[in-house]
Amino acid sequence: MPADDLRSWIDELRRAGELQEIDAEVDPYLEVTEIVDRTVKSGGPALLFTNPKGSEHALLANQFGTERRMAMAFGETSLDAVGRKLEDVLEMQPPQGIVEKVKGLGKLKRLADSMPRTVRSGPVQEVVLEPDLDLLPIQHCWPGDPAPFITLPAVITRDPRTGTRNVGMYRMQKIDSRTTFMHWQIHKDGASDWRGMGDRLDVAVALGCDPVTTYSASAPLPKHIDEFMLAGFLRGEAVELVPAKTVDLEVPANAEIVLEGYIEKGELGTEGPFGDHTGYYSPPEPFPVFHLTCMTMRRDAVYPSIVVGVPPAEDAWLGKATERIFLPAIRMTVPEIVDYDLPVAGAFHNCVIVSIKKAFPGHAKKVMHAVWGLGMLSLSKSVVVVDEFVDVHDYEQVFFHACANVDPGRDVVLSEGPSDQLDHAAAMYCYGGKLGIDATHKWTSEGAREWPERIEMTTEVRDLVDRRWSEYGFSPPEAANGGISRLLRQTVRR
Repeated sequence: MPADDLRSWIDELRRAGELQEIDAEVDPYLEVTEIVDRTVKSGGPALLFTNPKGSEHALLANQFGTERRMAMAFGETSLDAVGRKLEDVLEMQPPQGIVEKVKGLGKLKRLADSMPRTVRSGPVQEVVLEPDLDLLPIQHCWPGDPAPFITLPAVITRDPRTGTRNVGMYRMQKIDSRTTFMHWQIHKDGASDWRGMGDRLDVAVALGCDPVTTYSASAPLPKHIDEFMLAGFLRGEAVELVPAKTVDLEVPANAEIVLEGYIEKGELGTEGPFGDHTGYYSPPEPFPVFHLTCMTMRRDAVYPSIVVGVPPAEDAWLGKATERIFLPAIRMTVPEIVDYDLPVAGAFHNCVIVSIKKAFPGHAKKVMHAVWGLGMLSLSKSVVVVDEFVDVHDYEQVFFHACANVDPGRDVVLSEGPSDQLDHAAAMYCYGGKLGIDATHKWTSEGAREWPERIEMTTEVRDLVDRRWSEYGFSPPEAANGGISRLLRQTVRR
């Protein structure tokens, strides 16, 4: 089972040899970032800074920084196994017999048990304080950042028009001990709640949730689906919520820290720049101001943080978890998709690689446009479509087919549409060009000459050589090793 809270998750990491505890005094101003960045890029452990300068609270970083830890967070051995949980529910069909009916009831019960449950009290309210962000070891991550940033929050709001809860992960620049900016990008659900607000919008920020709940705050869910419900489903146990002290919202009862407060209509300030996951500083822009009314926390609360910057960084694995978990949902909409990959070096919105079961002329182009119509994938700049036999996680394979199978005059699509707000290369704000590359084999009906046959050894000979490999004097193939870039290409193949 996944960990119930951050503390049990830290204990699990410690038992698994996945935690480095640093007792030396380390400065949250830049020094922590340099340590974390080196550790992430070498595939190193989670880091618990027990003595951050200027704070009595420990700082946890890199908790999700490898595939193993990301899968451990979900209580699984691989990220694909997490995706199969969702696939099992999405593929529910009307039951035909008694066995199917019993199975269906079990699935429905899992869904019902996923709904968050409100309780009277929880550890997160053991200590109730006047707002004072100076107590927390908030990181000043990069030299060009103007201030410290809270980088791993679960920001909770309620749509003022429908009452629907939203939980999102939005960075928060510290202004002073009682206020921050709230980085609600234009395409995000938090910004939608902000645009629909009256004079005041209640906000609560949970820091240090159990790892699945933290992940769920980053998941690109449709607006009507509660992130706490997704967390409960993936955890196998409902998220317990407790009423906040000063705002009309519920917060995770087992979180380490909660910041309560509000946004006032029309109050904006200049947030940024910020060293972002794009590898560049995102520019200063106007964003709303978050006023704290209360802080609650557990005794000896642990403050969680994440460092983003030039890829690969820790957020690579949050993105890879989303890639694997949401593959079944994407297939429900575009069933010809076999698999897809969001390269970390592409910052997750610059490139999508898709393999398809090609069935008709122009099929690859149909899929390109389908991807540009899928939720947050609509912000993707480039879509590369390959045949079903191509491993989308093997970038050399993909590059080979993109070079060998493409006539630029025939197989390249140029379009335009919405772009990520953080995309500095787009010609216009939040709007730019799109590139589609059809790297599938071509049919004569698509304007190609007769396509040549692929070179491929027979199955019988491959099996023979596999059996006799040691006879030839070769050692068994060694498992690939290396840093995070190599590991990212070793995501479990379907």
